[in-house]
Amino acid sequence: MTRVLVINGSPSKREQSYSGAVTDLFLDKYHQLHPHDEIINLDLNDLPLAHQTLDRHNSSSYWKEVLPLIEQLKKVEKVVCVSPMNNFNVSGLMKNYLDHVLLADQTFSYKYSKKGEAIGLLKNLVVQIITTQGAPLGWYPFGNHTAFLEGTWAFMGAKINHPSLLLAGTKVAPLKEQTPEVAAQTLLPEIDKALKTF
Repeated sequence: MTRVLVINGSPSKREQSYSGAVTDLFLDKYHQLHPHDEIINLDLNDLPLAHQTLDRHNSSSYWKEVLPLIEQLKKVEKVVCVSPMNNFNVSGLMKNYLDHVLLADQTFSYKYSKKGEAIGLLKNLVVQIITTQGAPLGWYPFGNHTAFLEGTWAFMGAKINHPSLLLAGTKVAPLKEQTPEVAAQTLLPEIDKALKTF
């Protein structure tokens, strides 16, 4: 049995969440293919650490509580990482989560000596990225939260499953006139491709 950790970084209410709708569609189809796999849901809205930002006042204690999160990553085989775009990057919830689990000698080894010498330690993971954004792809080239997530997980040693699933343009027609569930259906061909290797 494969264990799949679903990390939900969307601060939106469930009924308004495009990333939630894409994730539900992806997981429904995944379950049809892998009915015995265990799905573990981690909603960052409910995780106190995901609301903590690193600052000068907590830098000495910031990482003390993160080992259970890192152990959780080490005990699963697959991760579904879900984030909308908030102000041209991942949500604050997702950024805070990543800031906690990106810990030297736990999820990566980095000796600050030469370019390219970082070694990701989460080589057991395959990660499926699911992202959404209000603007169509390319409207703001400096904002690419999908690539940020791909690079961050790859830095930790994970294999990125392709294609990453991006639902772009949710704030403009025609998607803004559709429910999240209907809009998510437009990604079905990409979801089918991703499921072949996830």
